[in-house]
Amino acid sequence: MMYPAQTSSDTTGTADSLTAMTPSSAVEKLKKGNARFVEKKTRSRDWLAKVSATASGQYPFAVILACMDSRAPIEIIFDQGIGDVFVIRIAGNVVNEDVLGSMEFATKVVGSKLLVVLGHTSCGAVKGSIDDAKLGNLTGLLAKIRPAVFASGPGSSKDDAYVTKVVQANISQAMKEIREKSATIKAQLDADTVGLVGAIYDIFTGKVTFLPG
Repeated sequence: MMYPAQTSSDTTGTADSLTAMTPSSAVEKLKKGNARFVEKKTRSRDWLAKVSATASGQYPFAVILACMDSRAPIEIIFDQGIGDVFVIRIAGNVVNEDVLGSMEFATKVVGSKLLVVLGHTSCGAVKGSIDDAKLGNLTGLLAKIRPAVFASGPGSSKDDAYVTKVVQANISQAMKEIREKSATIKAQLDADTVGLVGAIYDIFTGKVTFLPG
C-alpha cells in the first residue's frame, strides 16, 4: 500500500532549537525519521528553500559515522533534510584521526548532541576483513576491522548471521575508540551533553535498529 507523502512541519534548525535538544531527543528524532522511511511516509520538502535557509549557518543535531555503501543513503533512511545531520562516510565505518577531528568539530564547535556509529547488514568491508583481503590501501583499512573479527570467533563471510555479528562487534569497537581516543568527546559524553549510540541498517528492509547500551 502506498502512502501519500507528508508535508514537512519541520523548520530549519536554529541555534535555539539545537540548544534545547538533548541526546535522547536526538535519538528519538532519528528513530521517528526511520519509521517514516520504512512506512513510506517520508516528508515532502522544498529542497531549494532548505538550501537558502541553511546558507548562512548550520545546526545539525547529530553526527552519523556510516559506511560508504551506496545502498544506505543516510539522510534518506532517517528522513532528514539539508542541514539536519552531519554525515561521515568511510568503508566499514571505521575510526581514524580525521573522523575524530570531524566529530570534535561537530559536537564542541557546532553543538551537535548525538554521535551515531551506523553499520549495516551484508557489509562488504566487514566481509573483506573476515577474508583478510589484501588490496593496496584497502589492506590497512580492513585491518582496522580485524579486532572485531577476532572478537566474534571463527566464521565465514558467506554466513549472513556471522557477518552481522562482526558488524555489531565493529560498531562496539568504533564506539570504544571514539571514547578512548578523543578527550574532547569523552568529556562531553561524561557530562551527558552528548550521546553516543550504535545502530545497524538492514539493507533488505530499510529498518535501522539501535543497539542496547
